[in-house]
Amino acid sequence: MPQIIPIKDLKNTSEISEMCHKAEEPIYITKNGYGDMVIMSMENYENTIQRLNVYRELEISEQQISEGRTKDARSSLSSMRAKYGL
Repeated sequence: MPQIIPIKDLKNTSEISEMCHKAEEPIYITKNGYGDMVIMSMENYENTIQRLNVYRELEISEQQISEGRTKDARSSLSSMRAKYGL
């Protein structure tokens, strides 16, 4: 369940930092009862960015497959071996 805290609670930075490191998901900050910001630990942020990059690469790969921009693995490896003398 997501944690939601008002912006006035950001005054206690060490407590907020501890909350971010314990939470496995972002913490939502509200201002005047409306969503304003999202905070998370660096570890969670980096994991999220890495996951998004994997999804982006998968999307590109699926698009290339649907467009028929693929090569046979055996012939590709053969040409690479020939090119680099492997």
